[in-house]
Amino acid sequence: MGRIVVIENVTLDGVMQAPAAPEEDTRGGFRHGRWAAPYSDEVAMREMGEGMAKGGPLLFGRHTYQQFEGFWPKQTDDNPFTPVLNAATKYVVSTTLTEPLTWENSVLIAGGEIAAVKEREPGDIGVLGSGELVQTLLRHDLVDQFVLSIHPLVLGEGARLFRDGAQLAAYRLVKSVPTTTGVIIATYDRVR
Repeated sequence: MGRIVVIENVTLDGVMQAPAAPEEDTRGGFRHGRWAAPYSDEVAMREMGEGMAKGGPLLFGRHTYQQFEGFWPKQTDDNPFTPVLNAATKYVVSTTLTEPLTWENSVLIAGGEIAAVKEREPGDIGVLGSGELVQTLLRHDLVDQFVLSIHPLVLGEGARLFRDGAQLAAYRLVKSVPTTTGVIIATYDRVR
């Protein structure tokens, strides 16, 4: 049985919306896209690279999948994430997309199939971004681990990782790594 590992950039006030690009996610009038970029450093890249090097399947919501699909397959530079993302099996949870999905190794699934994917996949199943999907995973107690890059920034608005009505769930800190820019990369395992 696999473990679902949610990997997110978050602010001190829990915002996870649009960390990478200005137009990444403007839903709700969000205007602070690319807020995580100034905090990138060698420590964060090394930590994320170690996680990506493990390989394993990925689980995406529709919005994040479409953004990644529009970017990563076209990369020709020496970015170490490109071959890993392209080669990984990508499970895409969507009610609006249809087969065939254009990014190699992508599999369209319904929300009700997530537990079955977790059951049949050995090892870690990574979730990148995918805020709405994460809410579904939390509601069904399917998150086994969080890897949170907590940025020293308060935005005051935007979609948050833990929203009103989240279920009570305990986690245990298993690793924390400070970066040179004040980001704390904290890994939490679900206590069951």
